[in-house]
Amino acid sequence: MKIDLPAVEEAAKELYIRALKMLPPDIKGGFARLTETESRPRAQGILATMVQNIQVAEENENLLCQDTGVPIYNVTIGSGVEVDGHALKAAIRKGCERATREHPLRSSVVHPITRKNEHTSCGAEVPVIHIDFSDQPQELDILMVPKGSGSENNSFLKMAIPAEGIAAVKAFVIDSVVNAGGKTCPPTVVGVGIGGTSDLCVALAKRAAIRPLGSRCEDPEGARLEEELTAAVNRLGVGPQGLGGDSTAFAVHIELAATHITMNPVAVNMQCHSARRARARFTPDGLTYGY
Repeated sequence: MKIDLPAVEEAAKELYIRALKMLPPDIKGGFARLTETESRPRAQGILATMVQNIQVAEENENLLCQDTGVPIYNVTIGSGVEVDGHALKAAIRKGCERATREHPLRSSVVHPITRKNEHTSCGAEVPVIHIDFSDQPQELDILMVPKGSGSENNSFLKMAIPAEGIAAVKAFVIDSVVNAGGKTCPPTVVGVGIGGTSDLCVALAKRAAIRPLGSRCEDPEGARLEEELTAAVNRLGVGPQGLGGDSTAFAVHIELAATHITMNPVAVNMQCHSARRARARFTPDGLTYGY
């Protein structure tokens, strides 16, 4: 299957707009579950306001949040797909720029030293484009995530000592959620990476944070730890917007990688309550959008 690059450009544009305006169904379901279990009246009111904001934004085709984030495109190329990798990245970048200029969206991307904003949501190494491969035949998958600064600013890495065991991992995750407090606009999805190298560990945490609610870590030990940490985080009392309550997180998600015998990296990356993402799939049958 040969990929049509103008179609990729158009999809990259559409994905950015969709992600900013339509919340995935699993996150809406997460709100429903938290609403059922929240015991504090003030927290119940905050959750209700968040749900109303989602409804109003979608009914009026408006943004879920004013923060358009740093645009991230995760591209997975299946077997039998023919595409020029360099041209693919250029098409995604062009689509991202068009979304910002044509919609228009507020550009949140600036030069890190001069702080100059080109008002394109693009810059050096941005949009962030990750390319991976799968054995899925005849399919190109693009997952777009606009990563807001409220959640991204609360990213944490610890090069734990193996002798400290799993207790150090648990304590670091809990401490990270406490330190983030209301700055991540909870309830959050807490992504945790364990193992690998420092850079891989942080990437794993972000991969975990954008997994759909209801999914589980493929490693059974990781899946058990997800359940334990989700319960522990929601006993902290941080609550919606950090104002107290039982609803600190929709879930804790974990991704693992093998690591060195003398180290045990652990990283935390979070999604705010507006856990936005949008997906496009190219197959021989055409283009479909989803989450």
